[in-house]
Amino acid sequence: MSGVSGMKQRTLPWVVGVLAIWAVAALRIFTGGDSGPAVVQAVNSVPLAEKRLDALRHKAATLPGEEALLKQASAELQGREKGIIDAPTAQQAQAQLVEIIQKVAKANGFDVKGVESMPQPKPLGDDYGVVSVAETFSCGIEQLVNFLAALANEPELLATDDIQITGGSDKKKNIQVRLALSGVVPRRLVPDKKGRAGF
Repeated sequence: MSGVSGMKQRTLPWVVGVLAIWAVAALRIFTGGDSGPAVVQAVNSVPLAEKRLDALRHKAATLPGEEALLKQASAELQGREKGIIDAPTAQQAQAQLVEIIQKVAKANGFDVKGVESMPQPKPLGDDYGVVSVAETFSCGIEQLVNFLAALANEPELLATDDIQITGGSDKKKNIQVRLALSGVVPRRLVPDKKGRAGF
């Protein structure tokens, strides 16, 4: 008899431990454990809602002013971009530069014939590019001054990159001029050099 009661005393803690583990496991299974979402009570929900409403009202009040600034900036950009030489290709844009030079030269009493060079277009920032042409011609010094002033008054965005003047040997004292003229074009006319292997 004493052996049976000693065995009961030894197995009792073990049985109690197993039952406790089983009870905890059953509790987790049937109640969803700790994975359920925690319920958080809203604290001061009315004051928070009022602050959000004030912020939205402030944004709504500044919207008309921001729209007016955007319209003004868009109008200024359109005005400046009127001077861009918009052509299907860079070569056609360069041809327009040649036409401008010839037109302005003719208006100032001398002729410009032939093109000395047409360099590759270059990027001008992220949105624009530059095309250039170089021409040589002879004219009087007064004609050159008037020619350069007239180029500056053209509606296109033009710039004189290089001008070389040498004295002439004719009786009219004409000078020899080499002029490189550039114009602004859309960025799409500038070839993308990415991916090209260097030599």
